[in-house]
Amino acid sequence: MNGRGIAAGKRTEERPSRQINVVLRSPEPIASVNVDETDAATSTKSQALPQYLSLYQEIQKELDHLVGLDNIKDLVFEVYAFLQIAHMRTDAGLLSNAHVYHMIFKGNPGTGKTTVARIIAKMLQKMGVLSKGHLIEVERADLVGEYIGHTAQKTRDLVKKSLGGVLFIDEAYSLARGGEKDFGKEAIDTLVKSMEDQKNQFILILAGYSGEMDFFLRTNPGLPSRFPIQLDFPDYTVDQLIQISEMMAKERDYILMPQSILKMKEYLLNERNDSLHAFSNARYVRNVIEKAIRHQAVRLLNQYRSGQPGKQELMTLRPEDLKMDKR
Repeated sequence: MNGRGIAAGKRTEERPSRQINVVLRSPEPIASVNVDETDAATSTKSQALPQYLSLYQEIQKELDHLVGLDNIKDLVFEVYAFLQIAHMRTDAGLLSNAHVYHMIFKGNPGTGKTTVARIIAKMLQKMGVLSKGHLIEVERADLVGEYIGHTAQKTRDLVKKSLGGVLFIDEAYSLARGGEKDFGKEAIDTLVKSMEDQKNQFILILAGYSGEMDFFLRTNPGLPSRFPIQLDFPDYTVDQLIQISEMMAKERDYILMPQSILKMKEYLLNERNDSLHAFSNARYVRNVIEKAIRHQAVRLLNQYRSGQPGKQELMTLRPEDLKMDKR
């Protein structure tokens, strides 16, 4: 994936990656070749390619900001490559059938599911699949009503709002928890019907814990085939979470001392081993960092009662600023 960021026209001694293979199809080398006037239309069509290359470089910057998730990044590139080749096939007079992009995201909280959904929505809008590219994020309470017929109307209204974009349902498995008499089943049936009635007008992404989502898909035999793209969002490793914590601190103009990083690593290992519930990954790290910032503020006010700390001191999160909640 590292080769994707290479700009058009830039040469390298390394073996070309998938990205570079696409770049070499850009019109810059074609422009230097003498073509007959009869080929002018084809040459003009090919000049549309750099905008798609530029688009992926924009998307890649957002993906590169995400730690890990290599399988997700590969999938995003596959979708981009498919769409670009589809444009080429259309220009060549070949068939380019519509693709189904409804997705299932499986993973624990804090593994980047919502962030990736926003990036995918943005890319599909830029590539002409979606007209708006916005993301509507909902959960069971937004879909399920209080009486017969209420749920269907609420669900249809949300689908209508998501037309041209992505409807992202978090903890989607909760729709199947109540059994046959629960209104969640009505929401599922309405969603399935909307996927047929508004085909290719919106993308539905269902997200939740891996085990629960597998059970959810088994409750309705017709569901799995309607979601051809199913992605697993693995838990971050401790080293990846340390990298995320340093990035979060840096984004807020703070730095973690080496001793603070060691303490953070200890916290992460304890939390992962002792947590009774699913580990919340990046959310846990964010909460620890934000709490450390508050503790640092209290420490500095007490330490500098008659003066003002220097810039470096204002930026530094010390080990004593990191405090773990007592269970």
